[in-house]
Amino acid sequence: MAKKTKKQQQSASTPATVALTAAGVEFTVHAYDHDPSHPSYGEEAAEAMGVSPDRVFKTLVADVDGALTVAVVPVAGSLDLKALASAVGGKRAAMADPTLAERTTGYVRGGISPLGQRKRLPTVLDASATTHPTICVSAGRRGLEVELSPADLAGLTGAVLSEIARA
Repeated sequence: MAKKTKKQQQSASTPATVALTAAGVEFTVHAYDHDPSHPSYGEEAAEAMGVSPDRVFKTLVADVDGALTVAVVPVAGSLDLKALASAVGGKRAAMADPTLAERTTGYVRGGISPLGQRKRLPTVLDASATTHPTICVSAGRRGLEVELSPADLAGLTGAVLSEIARA
């Protein structure tokens, strides 16, 4: 990894990067200028970093039978709510209220990271992540991503691997 100045280290410090550092996991931080007018946070990240959208994963919070659950899927696709419910042994899933998702995770929409959340939630990582040596997920702020191995992400979040994305 490239050496960062103290200011760069501080600007990249989020609960997600703190958790990764504390765990001793190898990761790379990618920062870019966020454009608030862009229609998709995930696609914007992929374009800004020059990374294929199937390697950039978005973090979504859903309500599965009354329990908040995190789904991590490629930005190139969408979340299959039935598959998510099934992956965690539930019957029904719906997208969570955005305000509740922000309050529970401690992150703002468009910057929710699966790592370093205020309250650890059950997490499901789309199985397609394992086809890549590294993937990118939000580092906890719009315009900031972390790149790490899918195995490290799954291990740190306790994620279940399952096919929860639709193309």
